[in-house]
Amino acid sequence: MGSRNRGDVNYRNPCLTMHQPWASLLVYGIKRIEGRSWPSPIRGRLWIHAASKIPEPETIKAMEDFYREIYAVNGITDLKFPEHYPTSRLLGCVEVVGCVTCDELVNWDQIPEGVRLEGQTKFCWLCEQPQKLIIPFEMRGFQGVYNLERKIYEAAIRGISPVVPPLPVKFPLPNPRDPFSLRPGSLASSLSSSSTSEVNQSENLVAAIAGARAAATQFSKNGSSQSSTVEVGDEHISSRSTNNSRRLQ
Repeated sequence: MGSRNRGDVNYRNPCLTMHQPWASLLVYGIKRIEGRSWPSPIRGRLWIHAASKIPEPETIKAMEDFYREIYAVNGITDLKFPEHYPTSRLLGCVEVVGCVTCDELVNWDQIPEGVRLEGQTKFCWLCEQPQKLIIPFEMRGFQGVYNLERKIYEAAIRGISPVVPPLPVKFPLPNPRDPFSLRPGSLASSLSSSSTSEVNQSENLVAAIAGARAAATQFSKNGSSQSSTVEVGDEHISSRSTNNSRRLQ
């Protein structure tokens, strides 16, 4: 079976299990930022697996409204969302090119305003080059980042197809020769608080952000509505504690 997440893991074909609809939104290139409470341990290809919980229609609507509004900030108004949000399936992969703090992301004026609005968590994994499986196939997942079984990887790599995102984004590396140069703290010295996102937030945008946050709190550890993170719903399956590690359907 796949390896559970440990600090000393040698990631060969890393995979992350996520709830729907966040998982499909990432693989379809609509979601560019994967928010976590811990920094990304990898760079390069990350496979995305959808957990077993069937998303509520209200959750899907809240997240689609959120992305519809933040893309509109950059003039994109014809988003095409997935027709289905399959569960307990390997969906595809993305390239993780870096990881920065939320403060760094929202102050980063070299990237589109809509991407900066996705910064809602302590650490933001920066994702490019989405690819989806032509036919998602069933598998089980684990907590955190884990390695795909070799036979699953070999089947998946033959069945992926590139996705054209609604607004392709290229995150510039501070040092193009170092794939880990885009890491927490790497942008702090070059950013100014004056560059903080100051987009004129419409009532629809404010409501969409609030709705996305509310949708995410259903997966929080204590069910509290006090969460202020859009992606907190994924954090509870990303615990790095091996003592609490368990298999996910």
